[in-house]
Amino acid sequence: MKFFDEARIEVIAGDGGDGSAHFRREKFVPRGGPDGGDGGRGGSILAVADSNLNTLIDYRYTRIFRAKHGEPGRGRDCNGRGADDVILRVPVGTVIRDADTGETIADLAAAGAQALLAKGGKGGLGNLNFKSSTNRAPRQFTPGEAGERKNLEMELRVLADVGLAGMPNAGKSTFVRAVSAARPKVADYPFTTLNPSLGVVRVDMNRSFVIADIPGLIEGAAEGAGLGHQFLRHLQRTKLILHLVDFAPFDEGADPVRDAKAIARELKKYDPGLYARPRWLVLNKADLLEPAERDKRAKAFVKKLGWKGPWFTVSAINGEGTRELCFAIMEFLEGARAP
Repeated sequence: MKFFDEARIEVIAGDGGDGSAHFRREKFVPRGGPDGGDGGRGGSILAVADSNLNTLIDYRYTRIFRAKHGEPGRGRDCNGRGADDVILRVPVGTVIRDADTGETIADLAAAGAQALLAKGGKGGLGNLNFKSSTNRAPRQFTPGEAGERKNLEMELRVLADVGLAGMPNAGKSTFVRAVSAARPKVADYPFTTLNPSLGVVRVDMNRSFVIADIPGLIEGAAEGAGLGHQFLRHLQRTKLILHLVDFAPFDEGADPVRDAKAIARELKKYDPGLYARPRWLVLNKADLLEPAERDKRAKAFVKKLGWKGPWFTVSAINGEGTRELCFAIMEFLEGARAP
């Protein structure tokens, strides 16, 4: 199934039913009086987060969702029937905004979370409600209220504890395959990953975390270069970002330090809050270097980059260093979860 993480829809709630202006008319009941009932409420439209869904493809082609109107009131003090609500099931992690105002209506970050998208109109009042000692035969009634109508934007942000950022071919997909059971596509050309993928990393029997692999960034992504910024939203729920760098490139003209700084700039352009999130440096493809050369080059790289945070040297292709990194990540996440 193709991955869709954006959708634009229109929701139209049902109108309330009109109240009834009815009078009792029975053979042996003179001056029976008013008995018009109220109208039923219109159906509302709600969104519910469903953990069994992982894409917004259901809303890619069906764009308009309508709820039914409430029934009008009837005589004999019978109220109209209210319409059923329409429930839209969306993946956990979906953010819903009003497309016209930009206001965030809901952030469904937990399974079962529910949000009202468009409220159905109230039913009108029947003439029975206007009966009084001075108004014995009221002919007043009120029409039902109109239901809400909105244009909405839906955006899926995958739920992951750790996100990977880096240039194309930095080894992000290989790293995910090395530490989890996920099997994202791996190839020897750039932009192999076209859609985000998730993997569960099990450190031991009862300790695990979720890692997200997103398509690679390049310098100028803010201006639409490469795949642009369209997938960076999937890092916004993560607690930690791993910045993967290929510090042993085959191209002699490549500059890993320049590339690492470019990724940091793109994160800052997209969202300063994302840039300020805890970020660890992971120097990948260490298997291509001899141990002495590897340590020397890694230290020189960190010094030239001016990196002050934690950094690790790994080889995703053979798993070297990944176990230690996963344990360090688990300890960091457990510390972040602690009250």
